[in-house]
Amino acid sequence: MKNLLAAAYLPPVRPDVWLLSTLIVIGCLGLVMVGSSSVAVADRMTGDPMYFFYRQTVYALIGLIIGFVVLHIPMRVLAANTFIMLAAGLALLALVLIPGIGHSVNGARRWLDFGPVSLQASEPARLLLVLYVAGYASRRQFDLATTWAGLFRPMVFLVIACFLMLLEPNFGAGAILITVAGIILFVAGARLFNLVVLGVVAAVALAALVFSSPYRMERLVSFADPWAHPFASGFQLTQSLIAIGRGHLFGVGLGNSVQKLSYLPETHTDFLFAIYAEEFGLVGSIVLIVLFAIVVWRGFVVAGRAIDVGQFFGGFLAYGLSGWLSLQAFVNIAVNMCLLPTKGLTLPLMSYGGSSLVMMCARCALILRVDMESTAALRESSR
Repeated sequence: MKNLLAAAYLPPVRPDVWLLSTLIVIGCLGLVMVGSSSVAVADRMTGDPMYFFYRQTVYALIGLIIGFVVLHIPMRVLAANTFIMLAAGLALLALVLIPGIGHSVNGARRWLDFGPVSLQASEPARLLLVLYVAGYASRRQFDLATTWAGLFRPMVFLVIACFLMLLEPNFGAGAILITVAGIILFVAGARLFNLVVLGVVAAVALAALVFSSPYRMERLVSFADPWAHPFASGFQLTQSLIAIGRGHLFGVGLGNSVQKLSYLPETHTDFLFAIYAEEFGLVGSIVLIVLFAIVVWRGFVVAGRAIDVGQFFGGFLAYGLSGWLSLQAFVNIAVNMCLLPTKGLTLPLMSYGGSSLVMMCARCALILRVDMESTAALRESSR
């Protein structure tokens, strides 16, 4: 029991106020927007306009519980078990592809079904893989900075993971994973030339996948000119642009969106930002982007401080998780604004979805844990 309590020890320091308060604001705003954006689809599907709001509230409570547990796990415990996490992450991605175990929705086999609850396997799997990459980077900084082999070793497992995600298919999740891993390895000292070479190879491979798949080519063509087929392949993007355009400067007001009334599909999931922009306008959209920017800024500050005090695993992890949050938010908003092809990526802490919200709470808790450990170490060293 003493060992268990020691392992769950929480440093006696307050978490970063800016980071924690901004995360709370974004999360609360997300709950409000899920409720607002889903009223029409919820009423049509279940007869209860607040159905998705209630479910998202439950997911948020579960996420807070999971986050509380994660917050009490020391970085040294995670760093010592990264190979187990690697195996668990790959196993999850493989498990979801097994017929009878993996659950298929809209032609994509991404979920593990547990009765009333479904788990999107790529969400916990990617977090486990990022933890492995951070652990590898903290142990192999010299190899990363001096040899090709040091960079290839983690990439082998990441390529396997991406291949499994492409089989689901989940193109966007794989691209995010590779990018986040690249951020961690670059910060850890991997040579930029080596990363650029691997990036070019990855880009060529991804381009080949796009051009070899009629489904992905259709997405690319509709993204390039959605107005050419406004009632077919470009329907979702044109409706999203209409929603954003209706917002003008200050928006039409909370709850007054027209596009959520069965015009724009996926209003409470992938295209929640479009409804947010319609109801809060350009000013509200800028405020939201600033909120995400504050989270990323404070996350990078936390990461830098952890590295300064010699906590490399926590520092690399905080850089990766902060980069992940910013990248996913950027991609989601860019898709809503027709700047990128649709990817199926949620808006962090805001879009409807239990797996996404719970795992995002866990990621935020990890950043807060790194912050508290590094702050405690800094105070101890200054005495």
